[in-house]
Amino acid sequence: MAGNLTRDEARERARLLTVESYDVALDLTKGDERFDSVTTVRFTSAAPGVSTFIDLHGAVVRKVTLNGGDLDVAAYDAEKGRFPLPSLAASNELRVEADCAYMRTGEGLHRFVDPVDQKVYLHSQFETADAHRMYACFDQPDLKATFQLTVAAPGDWEVVSNAAASGVEDAGAGAKRWTFPPTPVMSTYITALVAGPYHKVTSEHDGIPLGIYCRASLAEHLDADNILEVTRQGFDFFHRVFGLRYPFGKYDQLFVPEFNAGAMENAGCVTFLEDYVFRSRVTDAVVERRAETILHEMAHMWFGDLVTMRWWDDLWLNESFATYMSVLAQAEATRWGKGAWTTFANVEKAWAYRQDQLPSTHPIAADIPDMQAVEVNFDGITYAKGASVLKQLVAYVGLDNFLAGVRDYFAEHAWGNTELKDLLNALERTSGRDLSAWSKEWLETAWVNTLRPSFEVSDGRFTSFEVLQEAPADYPTLRSHRVAIGLYSLTGGELTRTKRVELDVVGARTKVAELVGEEQPDLVLLNDDDLTYAKIRLDDGSLRTLVDGGIAAFTESLPRALCWSAAWDMTRDGEMSTRDYVRLVVSGAGTVSDITVLQAVLRQARQAVQQYADPAWRAEGMALLAKELRSMFTGAKPGSDHQLAFLQAFAPVATSDDDLALLQGILDGTAVPEGLSVDADLRWALVHALVTGGRLDEADIAAELERDATATGERSAALCRAGIPTPEAKAAAWERIVGGKLANHIARTTINGFQDPHHPELLAPYRERYFAEVGRIYREWTFDQASSFAIGCFPALLIEPATVEAANRFLEDGEVPQALRRLILEGADGVSRALRNREKDAASA
Repeated sequence: MAGNLTRDEARERARLLTVESYDVALDLTKGDERFDSVTTVRFTSAAPGVSTFIDLHGAVVRKVTLNGGDLDVAAYDAEKGRFPLPSLAASNELRVEADCAYMRTGEGLHRFVDPVDQKVYLHSQFETADAHRMYACFDQPDLKATFQLTVAAPGDWEVVSNAAASGVEDAGAGAKRWTFPPTPVMSTYITALVAGPYHKVTSEHDGIPLGIYCRASLAEHLDADNILEVTRQGFDFFHRVFGLRYPFGKYDQLFVPEFNAGAMENAGCVTFLEDYVFRSRVTDAVVERRAETILHEMAHMWFGDLVTMRWWDDLWLNESFATYMSVLAQAEATRWGKGAWTTFANVEKAWAYRQDQLPSTHPIAADIPDMQAVEVNFDGITYAKGASVLKQLVAYVGLDNFLAGVRDYFAEHAWGNTELKDLLNALERTSGRDLSAWSKEWLETAWVNTLRPSFEVSDGRFTSFEVLQEAPADYPTLRSHRVAIGLYSLTGGELTRTKRVELDVVGARTKVAELVGEEQPDLVLLNDDDLTYAKIRLDDGSLRTLVDGGIAAFTESLPRALCWSAAWDMTRDGEMSTRDYVRLVVSGAGTVSDITVLQAVLRQARQAVQQYADPAWRAEGMALLAKELRSMFTGAKPGSDHQLAFLQAFAPVATSDDDLALLQGILDGTAVPEGLSVDADLRWALVHALVTGGRLDEADIAAELERDATATGERSAALCRAGIPTPEAKAAAWERIVGGKLANHIARTTINGFQDPHHPELLAPYRERYFAEVGRIYREWTFDQASSFAIGCFPALLIEPATVEAANRFLEDGEVPQALRRLILEGADGVSRALRNREKDAASA
């Protein structure tokens, strides 16, 4: 990784330097490959006479002047992305003139050409340390400064940055020069530039100017009213609970093409994945996810932008806090209400549980020695486990005390950098609790505990009841959990809670005296109300209640979601057979009203059949799933979210001639059910299913792309081409992938199409090729592109011992970078888990 800054280097540079200001002048009119970047940095040194370096990557350096004297441009280390700065004075002014490169990888300043109208769009993405791809800087979070930006751009462009433009003037030759005033002090990674002929919608709320932007060719699809509604609700909520007004002036939200993440919290200039502009009909689950993302990034304006981690060890503080606060805001300030915590239980926590059981698991408060290490830590532990633990902490100290501590933390550390201890100190003051033991248990240890009910029954009543807590030998920590236990009984066809007990579970065995003498219910649910972070096991009787149809009888969404989660955990861990899980899904999915939970469960059922089922039962399981999903789809209310969700789940498992014929009829218009809108994105989903099913070919893909000649159409066509089930198509897709010339989103969709679960036999030749290429790619490509290859092309669908053996042989090389080693270990672990689960499923036959 170019410019792989280490923690020790960052600490030393922060000890030496205080950065005051950056003046950055960019000229975006110089061509398609590069742009002019002139940076003037003013900073002081605590030790005059010492040397350091400034970061600048992928540049052609023209001139460097330090304190009036020219430095030799040949000193620029292009491989490391560093320029040495010798013999610093107490007060310094550095000027760097360079030609920097536009990127097509989603990092630095990314350049995109819209295939619809050939217009050019730019956006920056600098987290974790890619600001120095656009301008020379000390690219680490604890060297904050003010930033003043001047940009020359084509005259028909909008130019957006962290501050509102203070002036726009003619720059000659059809160009304009945009001038932005100095920002408040901020870290380099949250500075931003977005430029191009963007469509703009403006508004205002509570004195804050608001802007919504998207590409001109997507303007007709921009539902600005919904986005602005959530934005206003978010500002009102955060102003109330944080006790501090939004600190960055205006607030722009920009939906940009080929964005690598869901969104990025640039101060006052938030960028979003363009897929959040819905050009086709989506279920409310997707709208809910967009709202969570909007609120997540808004929470970062305070936690992350105003107060920033000192180093990436505390990345979790940024992401966990924003995740928790976004769900709290959804629950208390938006139309999703209590359903937000149901979604959190079934989506975020499922991600956390999966990540926490990988061989690469790590404590929430991770050890991050360098930038390579942090890049792979944007994971389910940093986001979802951390947010789950914060939710638990709130239950421990009380929401009012938690928010009071957060307000004190903002007041004390505004515009500065902090570490974990600073937040804990504030929370200890407001709650009166010592959090050192809690921190050691929950933030400084890895893995997830399992809670299991253990009881004896006589004459239908509990004579004893205990909660057993388990931990594996490699991660033996038994934690303190605050849990609720719910007893649920079937009455009149409804599964309702008849008793709830809340207690602390500590150690390996915790007696629950309150339940002794209670009548044994149809279902016992540990961690009712989802108070703690732990895997939950269901006793045999409770599991039987669910499989026999009780999952459909719940009157509340959260306990149903917790039972779905428990059943999925048991399936992944080999305690429940795949065929039993699939039967549970087909018996209960039709009655799930929560669309987010429904879509998550249906995805999990498909994964279970494709990867965890005994190969001898796989075809039967696929047919069962397809039959039931088809029935649910055809029986769904016309025009409903459920109708669309069931079709979206049915298409990827449709393999029979009859099922594929139904999809063909929907695509060609001869068999469209009432209420179904066969729009562009649904057409591509149907085309993809028919391609992998052998019904359509390259000519059909080309015809569909001609019908939808958009950026999304290009990505969808790439997905479909790579999914054609022939050796020739796989070979062509592989060459496109390893060639390294594809833009980031085309590369990702090509990889997804290549890894087709319907035809794993076509992937057999690529196991050896993957391990022959992945080391080179990791050395030569940018991190995001290299990790996309390392994860996406891992032979995960070749569920054979040979895949694990090949991974182990690769890792015997002591030169494999630690971050790549982690990704390979995770891939091999997935194959090992699938092998174990196939054995379990075969045994259950």
